[in-house]
Amino acid sequence: MKNLHVLPRFSDRWSHLYLEYGRLDKDKKSLAFRNKQGVVPIPICQLGLVLLGPGTTVTHAAMKVLSQHNCLVCWTGEQGVRLYAHNTGGTHSAHRLLRQAQLYADEKQRMQVVRRMYQKRFPQILPSELDIQQVRGMEGARVRKAYQTIAKQYGVDWQGRQYNQDDWDWSDPLNRALSCANSCLYGICHAAILSAGYSPAIGFIHTGKMLSFVYDIADLYKTDLAVPTAFETVAEGAHEVERRVRYACRDTFYQAKFMDRILPDIAEVLDARDDLEESPGEFEGRAVSMAD
Repeated sequence: MKNLHVLPRFSDRWSHLYLEYGRLDKDKKSLAFRNKQGVVPIPICQLGLVLLGPGTTVTHAAMKVLSQHNCLVCWTGEQGVRLYAHNTGGTHSAHRLLRQAQLYADEKQRMQVVRRMYQKRFPQILPSELDIQQVRGMEGARVRKAYQTIAKQYGVDWQGRQYNQDDWDWSDPLNRALSCANSCLYGICHAAILSAGYSPAIGFIHTGKMLSFVYDIADLYKTDLAVPTAFETVAEGAHEVERRVRYACRDTFYQAKFMDRILPDIAEVLDARDDLEESPGEFEGRAVSMAD
């Protein structure tokens, strides 16, 4: 019999919810978001990621419920683009993080991970003599070509990635749409990584940043999900692109079964296909739902 008191798997959850200009509070055993338009109930047990934008306040009780249900919370800038802080994941086991660190520390194993990541995105088999810098160069060239191809497909004018982190409106609608789509993509990948007990900082292609592994995993899907969604949204009109892209990403992620794919894909690139389920020991000290 299924234990309904255990938290739902990450793959069973909704992708993301963006909130701004309101108050997030506990409401009975769930949550409610209050703003000028009224009160919106939020079924917390089904959420994988909550993005809190400007003008949002959250109560201590709400944060406690979010943590108990293994929901990642990200405090973001306007339109959900700039990440300021986040909470921790839901597992209490470190064995996946230790394996990830071991793979990174061994140069040969690290290059094997890099090759598996590359070949999940591109059909070409990499020559064995290539180093990490050469792989990055090949990846960059293929990605730039992919952007041009997708832009042509949707009939939009793509002049390259141009944005200013200090001035959101400086970018054109296409770049703003892409920033929003990427933000949703990064947030969900980040939530999945923490949920399974990996480190978002230990990347293999990207290195030196606190979200390096998030960027590695997000790149597996960016040109298939985020870029086409952003370009198609702008092709349909340049009004309210940020809001429309977030809704479009939600639909795209659902149709592509994105939530089902992330953790198996991470296990595949780390050569850990036999480590997809939680072992009994991982529940030691872990939060469970508040259902009676």
